[in-house]
Amino acid sequence: MYEYDYSKLLGRIKEKSDSNAVFSTKLGISERTLSCKLNNKVDFKQNEITKSCEILEIPDEEIGIYFFTLKTQRN
Repeated sequence: MYEYDYSKLLGRIKEKSDSNAVFSTKLGISERTLSCKLNNKVDFKQNEITKSCEILEIPDEEIGIYFFTLKTQRN
């Protein structure tokens, strides 16, 4: 399983929705489920990515930056 770096997504959530709680409500999932997704325990579904982009005003050409940037291994 790949691990994704959601740091840019977290920044956008804070910028556009103020908190994870507000964002998760807008997205229609629990704050716990959002936490699992942001911590690479559960994958984002396609419809969640689409809705997230609408809520957070993420342009189509930037979806990869927010949702598919792989974590780098640091020793």
